[in-house]
Amino acid sequence: MTAAATAHRPGRHTARRWQAAAGLLLLLLGWEYAGRALSGAFILAAPSEVLAWTWQNAGLMGRAMGETLGNAVLGFVYGNAAAVLLASVALLWPRTEALIGGLALLVFCLPLVATGPILRVLMGPGDGPQIALAALAVYYTTLVPLLVGLRAAPSSWFDLVRSYGRGRGAELVHVRAMAALPYLFAGLQIAAPAAILGAMVGEFTGAERGLGVLTIRAMRALDVPATWALASVSAAVAILAYAGVGWLGRRLSTAPPPVLLAPPAVAGRRGGGALVQGLGVAVLALLLWWGAMEAFGLNRFFAKRPGDVWAALVTAPDAAVTRATLAVALRETAAYVLPGYLAGLAMGLGLAVALVLLPALAAVAMPVAVALRSVPIVTTAPLFVMLLGRGAVGTVVLVAVMVFFPTFVACAQGLSRAPGQANDLFDSYAAGRLSRLIHLRLPAMLPAFFAAARMSVPAAVLAVTVVEWLATGRGMGSLMAMSASLSDYDMLWSTVVVVSVLSAACYLAVGGVERRVLAVYAPEQGAR
Repeated sequence: MTAAATAHRPGRHTARRWQAAAGLLLLLLGWEYAGRALSGAFILAAPSEVLAWTWQNAGLMGRAMGETLGNAVLGFVYGNAAAVLLASVALLWPRTEALIGGLALLVFCLPLVATGPILRVLMGPGDGPQIALAALAVYYTTLVPLLVGLRAAPSSWFDLVRSYGRGRGAELVHVRAMAALPYLFAGLQIAAPAAILGAMVGEFTGAERGLGVLTIRAMRALDVPATWALASVSAAVAILAYAGVGWLGRRLSTAPPPVLLAPPAVAGRRGGGALVQGLGVAVLALLLWWGAMEAFGLNRFFAKRPGDVWAALVTAPDAAVTRATLAVALRETAAYVLPGYLAGLAMGLGLAVALVLLPALAAVAMPVAVALRSVPIVTTAPLFVMLLGRGAVGTVVLVAVMVFFPTFVACAQGLSRAPGQANDLFDSYAAGRLSRLIHLRLPAMLPAFFAAARMSVPAAVLAVTVVEWLATGRGMGSLMAMSASLSDYDMLWSTVVVVSVLSAACYLAVGGVERRVLAVYAPEQGAR
């Protein structure tokens, strides 16, 4: 970097700060105007109303925030610790990766809307369900990019480690862990808002304290200022957590990655081997499910075993009615998931690309993007539906928002991590931003994009079921809520199984597309 460039950097940073401040001020003014214009419509509260309510109820808000944040932090720690442990085991013993990945995927695909009531019955009163749901909401968002990052190292580094007679443990600590840091922190940034969402969903299932409990009261009372105050505070805390994780990541990972020359040679299985692995995952999952129920001696009335679900769906006298009810709900849900999912992917990728071409937008766009994802969907779903209606538009928009943020973060991270030597080559040709984007940054971004696309499949299902649960009264989310309220545990467990299996199948379908694309544009990520 030249001296002139160094000298101008502080000036550019100052200009961007002013741009960010001006953009946020315009957003607040627009929000204030919209809130006053819609006064009495029970849709939107102005920032002045939000501040007034927060000030008047500061003590109540502080106690609730402390309860929710405590559970979210514990879930964040436990979930991410599990992700790091699973990724390490998969790298040290490659034959276990398919099994670990399959079981982790099935657990991540469990719909929180249905899992929450089940955990409340199994774990009883207290903070257990909130912590468990927060951990379930975050661990896979860290596991997927971490596995990508652990493979993102040139083979020459592994040759060097082996030349000193060291094994897989040394490779993991000295090579893979350092190469994976950027990907790990990208996952942790996505996980921070998700932990708060998971904790609040847990509070919806019967907790006594927390932001989720206050949100239920505010929605039932149609207290719009309180609802928006709770959403704003939750978003602000999540944004601070997101920014803190990002700052730590930049401090610990400052060097750009090298050119990825070739993958380490790891034999993979294809064809019949994949089918055998899939069957192995299914059998192990069923054994663990049955074993956990039996080991704790849980009552079959609410703790259903695999055989109970099979009977409810296949052999019971009313099995045909159960299947028909599930089929109707599935059709209603599927009509919204795919459009919202594709729209969210397109929005996330489009904004990340726009920020590469127009960096000045980043100062304003990033806080808005984080806020959209950080506001817990359980607080905004009814308001979005009131504003956009109970039809397709409101639901699709909420699904797109849920998918948008992880896609945007992953794509922005991938676009910024183009190999340093390749950047030097483009510098030597004085290449412009558009040329770098097409020939360098987009190919480098593809692994991160597909990681986000896979992670977003269960996120899209979560979004649509939450909207159906809270607002629309249709689809799988509504069926789950009704089954929980009626203590129809046969139907509740059946919805969990059906939604989890279908989510996993869609995830695997996205993975198939990913393998074909990366085989051409990023073959070093195809190693298993």
